[in-house]
This record gives sequence, structure tokens and C-alpha cells, in this order.
Amino acid sequence: MIVTMLSVSLIYQYWLHTEAFYKFPRWIEFIFNTPSHHRVHHGSNVRYLDRNHGATLIIWDRLFGTFSEEVPEEPVKYGLTKNIATHKVLKVAFGEYRSMWRDVRRAERWAGVGAGRGAAPGDHSRPARAKCEAQTCCYVE
Repeated sequence: MIVTMLSVSLIYQYWLHTEAFYKFPRWIEFIFNTPSHHRVHHGSNVRYLDRNHGATLIIWDRLFGTFSEEVPEEPVKYGLTKNIATHKVLKVAFGEYRSMWRDVRRAERWAGVGAGRGAAPGDHSRPARAKCEAQTCCYVE
């Protein structure tokens, strides 16, 4: 049964990677992950970062505040916020762990280790907690 459900989930997620559809009826868009929602998930635009994580049901993102609509005025730019400058498999696979370790070593105290949570990548102007207090949520709109 578990393998069957994993297979169904994987098949459902496969069709999300199409640009053949833009929008579905409102009730489907409200509950289920659609190609439009999934495009947002893969976007590197600041508006779309850390959004739409639900694999099948987008309702979870709506409940947890991580949902974002695809905006026609701002097309999704696919990719990373900072491109990887190598084709070496090990550097691609484990390079982010190295970067995280470097950030931990550079932190002046343990409280500063997770200070970037909730901030846009590359935004080190002030701790995320101050941003959360100034906004209704920690994500950039």
C-alpha cells in the first residue's frame, strides 16, 4: 500500500512540470498543487522564493503561509539565486553544506547561526527576527 501511494504521488508530481496549462478552475487551484503553483516553487524571483512546497495538496501552503500565486506581470525565472560555477558532481552535491559550515564558523555567537532564517538569500542587512516583527510574515512579497 505504501509503495502504491508513493507511486501515485510521484505520477501526480510528474505532470506538474508542464507549461501546457496556465490556470485551472478556482476550486482545483485552491486545494491541489497545479502546474502554475509548481512553477512558483521552482522560481528564483525574490517574490517566489521559499513558496509552494506542497507536493499534491497546496492547501498546506495556504495554511502555513508559504503559498504564492503566479503573477502574470512577473513571469517565473527558473533556476538558482546564485548559479553554481562548476560541473564537478561532488561540488554540486555537497557545496551547500560547505557554505553552511562556513556561515556557522563566521557567526560571532550561537544566536547568530540561524539569524538568516526567513530572510531572502543574500540579505544579511539585519536578523530575520527584526524582519518578522516588522512584517506580518517572514517571507518577501
